[in-house]
Amino acid sequence: MAAERGGCSLEAVPLPPEVRESLAELELELSEGDITQKGYEKKRAKLLARYIPLIQGVDPSLQAENRIPGSSQATAAVSKQQKARSTNSRDERFRSDVHTEAVQAALAKYKERKMPMPSKRRSVLVHSSVETYTPPDTSSASEDEGSLRRQGRITSTPFQSHSSVEPWLNRVIQGSSTSSSASSTSSHPGGKPAAASSTATAAATVLADLMAHAQLDNHSAPPDVTTGLVEHLHHERPQVASVRGIPRGYNSSILETADGVPVNSRVSSKIQQLLNTLKRPKRPPLKEFFVDDFEELLEVQQPDPNQPKPEGDQMTVLKGEPLGVVTNWPPSLLAALQRWGTTQPKTPCLTALDTTGKAIYTLTYGKLWSRSLKLAYTLLNKLTSKNEPLLKPGHRVALVFPNSDPVMFMVAFYGCLLADLVPVPIEVPLTRKDAGSQQIGFLLGSCGVTLALTTDVCQKGLPKAQTGEVVTFKGWPRLVWFVIDGKHLAKPAKDWHPQVRDASADIAYIEYKTSKEGSAMGITISHASMLAHCHALTQSCGYSEAETLTNVLDFKREAGLWHGVLTSVMNRMHVVSIPYALMKVNPLSWIQKVCSYKARVAVVKSRDMHWSLLAQRDQRDVNLSSLRMLIVADGANPWSISSCDAFLNVFQSRGLRPEVICPCASSSEALTVAIRRPPDLGGPPPGKAVLSMNCLSYSVIRVDTEEKLSVLTVQDVGQVMPGANVCVVKVDGTPYLCKTDEVGEICVNSGATGTAYYGLLGITKNVFETIPVTAAGVPVSAQPFTRTGLLGFIGPHFTMLSRCGRFLN
Repeated sequence: MAAERGGCSLEAVPLPPEVRESLAELELELSEGDITQKGYEKKRAKLLARYIPLIQGVDPSLQAENRIPGSSQATAAVSKQQKARSTNSRDERFRSDVHTEAVQAALAKYKERKMPMPSKRRSVLVHSSVETYTPPDTSSASEDEGSLRRQGRITSTPFQSHSSVEPWLNRVIQGSSTSSSASSTSSHPGGKPAAASSTATAAATVLADLMAHAQLDNHSAPPDVTTGLVEHLHHERPQVASVRGIPRGYNSSILETADGVPVNSRVSSKIQQLLNTLKRPKRPPLKEFFVDDFEELLEVQQPDPNQPKPEGDQMTVLKGEPLGVVTNWPPSLLAALQRWGTTQPKTPCLTALDTTGKAIYTLTYGKLWSRSLKLAYTLLNKLTSKNEPLLKPGHRVALVFPNSDPVMFMVAFYGCLLADLVPVPIEVPLTRKDAGSQQIGFLLGSCGVTLALTTDVCQKGLPKAQTGEVVTFKGWPRLVWFVIDGKHLAKPAKDWHPQVRDASADIAYIEYKTSKEGSAMGITISHASMLAHCHALTQSCGYSEAETLTNVLDFKREAGLWHGVLTSVMNRMHVVSIPYALMKVNPLSWIQKVCSYKARVAVVKSRDMHWSLLAQRDQRDVNLSSLRMLIVADGANPWSISSCDAFLNVFQSRGLRPEVICPCASSSEALTVAIRRPPDLGGPPPGKAVLSMNCLSYSVIRVDTEEKLSVLTVQDVGQVMPGANVCVVKVDGTPYLCKTDEVGEICVNSGATGTAYYGLLGITKNVFETIPVTAAGVPVSAQPFTRTGLLGFIGPHFTMLSRCGRFLN
């Protein structure tokens, strides 16, 4: 029993707590392999040198300064321990068969007392922690005293439960008995099993006594097997649990395992963070993924009882004035072109300007007619593919012209109409991989376009392949590019004459539109719709022959095309086209051309009016008294009213009359929906309304005062177009008619609207074939209406179509 007496004497030395703490950290470093056995021995010897002077290998000066008397048994025990370290001896006290028999006897005694067995499984983390504290197996490099010291360092807390005692003891048996015999004889043949068996017997007896007095608690820590061996040291030994992986320098704390079991241990911040992360699930439990939120689906949000509600009567369909009957009205647009081209050949039709504002070319009606004939003849008879005509009546042809060349675009447009081809005006592609041109390419592919018309200057600016030909743009179909300059056109044969037919339901042209998703859609306009629209614009705007119109808009689409290319030819008007590049250089250019050409009508946007305000100080000789209509194409937008008011305040002193400003509402699907008319054409005075934005958020119209910030001022966009029927329906769901004080989507029934989205039957039915119904579900008309994509309401006198916003389909 020398080893046991030596261990007890060593433990009986009154070591300070900080020394015991340093020894515990040293033991932990050795067990984790952070230091070697030799380094461990040196550091431990230095720590104990002040208290145990007989340790071998300590500096004599330290021994002389710090000598503490001890018994001869302690000296002998320490000597034996140091000698055992030098020979790398193994711990034999818990490696013998006697130890196994002692533990089994303790278990048998425990069972004889008929203690209730544990019924709840403990955390895996707790078991692994306990296994860390059990005596080491044959792979451990600790010595006798180190093994006993590590056992004594386990937290000495009273038993609160025995729920995990038996599994813990089973691990003790398995960890020691399976290899104790072989390891003790092979690793340390000179060992003394008698001393180890005595120690094991004493430990087993203490274990049995502890289990006998244990209390039931499902959250208790593993039992302390060293309680009976070193009871006299518990009052000064810090309660620390040696856990693998815990670094030095941490005080004892409570470690909460994954199942909430608290364990006293040294816990680093990284380990604690890891445990907290493991306790917090990264994703919801699997069963929650299959839980149908029926309650949320069935739950209907209760409307706010204080929210405004429409209180007016259900509106009725508003009918516009009938189209007037004109005795000499041409049966089609081509018939009008033929008339003016043969009877008024020298009348100016279109004047193009360069970027400096100078007129570079004036196209007459005679030149427009002759060039259009040449182009139509060339397209039908001179373009062949494998001895077959490349184009046939009804084929679609792309028109690729820049905004600075309205003359050649006009020739190409009417040339296609004379050849019974369908022009598709598009923008000039900027680069090979331009995102916008990709959508245009998709439109061309869906329309089956195989030929593109352009000018020589425009073609030279397009990207070229190594062969010199125009590259195939990304997303575009393979196209044949044809230049329509005069030298490339053939003179028609004397016996060839175009078929100028009356307006029909056949497609006249396709106008592209970009949806809110960014996709390009082609809206088909028939010959009959084109003629009816020109007739309605002529009546509502009071156009007359030989009038001059200044066009600032894009002449390839929407209002710029309707007023500057189609209706102008119908009425033999003279159009002065202002290129966009000139507006960038000189924002006052359109006002200057109105003054120089004495233009009667100008078609602009609110942005053009705003830009001219910024540059008007440089011009003093401006007189706008010749204008009778200043058509604001985007008057449907709420912000246009500020530009209109500011423009009037500045130029009213320069001849501009308030009634001249005429906002209009239009869309690509329904063309022109409404336009304000001057008083001399029977229009009412301009109207404005100050509306509450809070009520507008609920689609309710409530008049407010301008003093408040949460108001929106809107202006009327005039009267409904002649020959049209207009109603306002709810935006979502079934197209029920709105009430008179409710905002909804404007729908139009007229012969002057688009007919379909080319190749998109599903969307066509939803937009161009809407049947509005009353609250009782009765259709208001047998004729379908066209959704305009415009939000608005009918004014109080049913003569104005007020607007409060715009959205895209």
